[in-house]
This record gives sequence, C-alpha cells and structure tokens, in this order.
Amino acid sequence: MLLHLRVSGTLLRLFVVIVAIAMTGCSSIMSSTTGRLANNLSSGILNQDDPQTVADGAPAYLILIDGFIEENPNYPYLLFAGAKLYGAYGSVFVEDPNRRLNMSDKAFDYAARGLCLRRSFTCGMEKLPYDAFIERLKLVKKGEVDALYSYATSWAGWIEPRAQDWNAVADLAKVKAAMQHVIALDEGYDNGGAHFYLAVLESLLPAAMGGKPELARQHFERAIVLSGGKNLMVKVYFAERYARMKFDRPLHDRLLKEVIEADPKAKDYTLSNTLAQRRAHKLLNSADEYF
Repeated sequence: MLLHLRVSGTLLRLFVVIVAIAMTGCSSIMSSTTGRLANNLSSGILNQDDPQTVADGAPAYLILIDGFIEENPNYPYLLFAGAKLYGAYGSVFVEDPNRRLNMSDKAFDYAARGLCLRRSFTCGMEKLPYDAFIERLKLVKKGEVDALYSYATSWAGWIEPRAQDWNAVADLAKVKAAMQHVIALDEGYDNGGAHFYLAVLESLLPAAMGGKPELARQHFERAIVLSGGKNLMVKVYFAERYARMKFDRPLHDRLLKEVIEADPKAKDYTLSNTLAQRRAHKLLNSADEYF
C-alpha cells in the first residue's frame, strides 16, 4: 500500500507542477520542464529494485508521458523518453503478443519522430533501400548520437516481437549499420550499449547459418569493459547467447556466477540488473540439462 501511495503522491506533485507552469502561458518553459520530468520518470523506473512495483506502476507513467507528448509533439527529448519507457516496459513486462506489438510500434514511432525533428533528412529513412539508407546514415553527426541510438534501439525492439516476419527481419542489416555508426560516432555512448545490441544481433544464429558468434563475443567483451561491468545483463546474454551456442560450460558458469555475486544497484541499471540476476539463477540451475 505504501508503494502505491508513493506513486500516487509523485503523480499528484507532477500534475501540480504541470498545472502551475501551464498557468504561466509559456510553452518553452512547459517543454523544458516536461522533458526533465519525463527523464526523471525514466530514471526512477530504471533505478527501481523491485520489478513488480515497476510492472504495477509503470502504466500510469506511460499514460502520463503520452499526455506530455500530445501537448508537446515537437519536443525530441520528450519523444526519446517515451520511446525508452515504452520499449523497456513492453519488452520486459508485457506477455500478450498484440500488446507487445502495439508498444513496440509506439516506441519506434516516438524515436523516429524525435530523430526526424532533430535532422529532417532522416525522416522516413527506415523505408529506403539499404544503400540509400546508408547514405542518409552517414550524414548523422556526433551531436545526434543520442537521437540515433534511441532510433536504433527502438527499431531493434520493434523487430524482436516480429521475428517470424521476414520483411521485418530483413531490416536487421539497417539496424546493425545504425548501431555501428553509433559506435563510430561515440563508442562509449550509453556505456557501450551499441556493442551490447550488436553482440545480441550477431549471436542470433550459429556460424553455420550465417551468424557471427566470434564477432558477437568481441562486442560482448567490449560492452563489459565500457560499462565497467555494471550492466549485468550483458554477461547474462553473453552466457546464454554465446557460451551456450559454443558449449563452453566454464565460460557460461563463470559469467553467471559473477552476475549472481555482483551488487545489482548501479545508476540506471538497478532494474535491469535485478532481472539479470533472476535470469542468471535460472540459467545456472538448468546448466546440467543443457550441457
């Protein structure tokens, strides 16, 4: 009950602030403040150590950020915050296939709109043929790395629940190219998050079927270095996607034990790390059956 009261109290305070600002009639202040509030909401969720609290309370935040965006549709940072929230919530807590599809649609729509507002030449570039897409991608500079990363991660999240749709899967080459461009612009952005995404994408298939597991390993290892080891989910996927594919039991068990023994609390990774530790226990417990 106390947790629900805290959520309700936070929402009430947000609405009071929003109403007070709206009464000033200054749209620029409104945009700036709602952007900060949206980022604070994202941070509050990512730093929560009780996944069930997030599962129960996040829908209210999703509705709230939709309202912010409706009132401020041309504010990129607000769109990126919405993309991040919808992408994270839909991929982790939503089991219904149709709801996951809808949430991934909204996340990618928000991210694409945000990137388009930052640089108009990117508008609709995901629909271009690969070569034309690459030419547009090359025009994205370091100042837009945050926008490009939001776009690429949301696009990857959009493809994931459509794994049986070959038209969607065909776009993975473009997503990889976007992630590689993020690395070229700023390898350390989001603590090496682009390396993590590329590691997962390159380990989807074994080498015999066109996958690149050794390249995936390089990306996994680089992501661990750039995050200072604080993103525990990297090691979980490293164990699950690479070590299991290669039947490397020592590497598998070492990585998972490191995850279980680590402190899950880390800025913007606490929720993810808590979930990573739960997954690590399950994978370690099932290792005898797998290997």
